[in-house]
Amino acid sequence: MPDVKERAARKEPGAAESASRESRGGNTRESASSAQGHRSCMTERVHDASKLDCQLEERSLSSSSLKGKVKDTMPSDFWEHLNEQLSAVPPDFSCALELLKEIKEILLSLLLPRQSRLKNEIEEALDMEFLQQQADRGDLNVSYLSKYILNMMVLLCAPIRDEAVQRLENISDPVRLLRGIFQVLGQMKMDMVNYTIQSLQPQLQEHSVQFERAQFQERLNKEPRLLNHTTKWLTQAATQLIAPSASSSDLQDCSSSAGPSPSDVAVPEPLSPAMVLSQGFLNLLTWDPENEEFPETLVADRPRLQELESQQSQLTILASVLLVASSFSDSGLFSSPQFVDKLKQITKSLVEDFNSRPEEVMQSVSEQVVEEVHQGLESMGLAALSSENTASLVGQLQNIAKKENCVRSVIDQRIHLFLKCCFVLGVQRSLLDLPGGLTLIEAELAELGQKFVSLTHHNQQVFAPYYTEILKTLISPAQTLATKGGSL
Repeated sequence: MPDVKERAARKEPGAAESASRESRGGNTRESASSAQGHRSCMTERVHDASKLDCQLEERSLSSSSLKGKVKDTMPSDFWEHLNEQLSAVPPDFSCALELLKEIKEILLSLLLPRQSRLKNEIEEALDMEFLQQQADRGDLNVSYLSKYILNMMVLLCAPIRDEAVQRLENISDPVRLLRGIFQVLGQMKMDMVNYTIQSLQPQLQEHSVQFERAQFQERLNKEPRLLNHTTKWLTQAATQLIAPSASSSDLQDCSSSAGPSPSDVAVPEPLSPAMVLSQGFLNLLTWDPENEEFPETLVADRPRLQELESQQSQLTILASVLLVASSFSDSGLFSSPQFVDKLKQITKSLVEDFNSRPEEVMQSVSEQVVEEVHQGLESMGLAALSSENTASLVGQLQNIAKKENCVRSVIDQRIHLFLKCCFVLGVQRSLLDLPGGLTLIEAELAELGQKFVSLTHHNQQVFAPYYTEILKTLISPAQTLATKGGSL
C-alpha cells in the first residue's frame, strides 16, 4: 500500500517546473514570415501567458481519450454497456480494461517528477499486460482494483477533494464506483493544472515584463518616433486633469492614495504621474475605434481594453435600468436578493445587443422589467404600480437608449470614478463605499475592476521607464514631489 507520507510531496513545485518545460516546448512552432513577425508573435504569446487566469474550469480530456469519446456520445451508454459486460456470464472485461488504462494514465499525470516510488507502484499494480492476462482467464478483480485506485486517490488528491473521495468509499456497485472514480479524477486533474499555473504565475509575470520591455526597446532603437502616439495620449490625459470638463471633474476624486474609501479621497494638487496614467487608461475605455493613433505601449492590450469597454458599457445600462426601476418600486422589493438577481439576469441577456439596436433592446427591457416588477410586488403583497407610474417607468427605461440620458450619463461617470479608485486604491477598498446607484451591481463591478487593475498594473510594470520619461515633460519635478502618488 502506498506511503501516506508521499501526500505531502504533492505541494512541492516540481509539477510546475515540468509544466513549464512542456509549455516552452509547445510554443516553438511559429508561423511568422519574417524575424520581426516571429518576435512579435513571441511577444504576444508571453504577454498572454502572463495574464493566465489562475483557475481553469473543469474541461474534458482530449477528444482522443476515453473520456473524450464518452462525452462525445452519450455517457450513460458507455456505463450501461460496461454494466452489461461485467454482469455477463462469463464477464467481458474489454471496456473495463480500457477504462483502467485511462485511469492509470491520469494517476501517473498527477505525480511529481520525483515521486518515482509511487510511479513504479502504479505501473506494477495497473500493469495492463498482466491485467489483460487476468481478463483472458476471467478472474480480473475489478472491485479490488477500484479499492486500490481509491487508496491512491486519497494520497494524491487536494484537501478540497477529500470529501468526494470519501463518498466513493461507500459505493459498492462496481460500475457506479468506477464512474465516480473517473469523475473525481477529472477534478483532480484540473486541480493539478490550476496548481501548476499558480506556481508558474510569478515567473511568467516577471519573464513577461522583462521580455516585452526588451522587445519594445529593440523596436524603439530602430524607430525613434515609436512613442509619438503614447506621448500624445498622456499629454491629452494631463490636459484633461489640468482643465477638467464638467463631466470629468468627478473622476479626480480618487486620485490620491490617502483615505479609507473613495468618498473620503480629496483631489490632490498639483498633478501626479499616477493621476495622469489613471486618466489615460480610463480614456482608452472610450477610444474611438476609427482613431488609429492608439498608444504604442498598449497595442497588445487593445483587444482586452475593447472587451472591458463593452463590459463597462453593459454595466452602465444594467445599473441605469435597476436605478430607474427601483425608484418606482417599494423599497421592500429591491431589498430581496432573489428579485434583484432575477431582474439582473433578464436585463443582462437583453442588453448584449444594445450597441447595435439600442431602441429595440430598451423596448424589450422595459416590457420585461415592468412585468417582473408587477409580479414581484404582487408576490410580496405590496401595492401595485398605478397605470400612470407604469407608463412613466416604461418611458424612463426606454429613454436610457439615448446617449444624453441623464441617468445613463451619471451612472457612466460613477463607474469611471470607481475604476479610477480601483487604479489608485485597489479593488477591495474601492468597494467599501460605492457611489450611489452602483450597489446593486457590486459583484459585477468587482470583476470589472479586477480585470482593469490587472491589465493596467502589468502594462505599468513593462513600460514604466518610458512613461516616467514622458511624464517628466508634462509634470514639473516640484509638482511630482508635492503629491504622494508621484511615482509609478
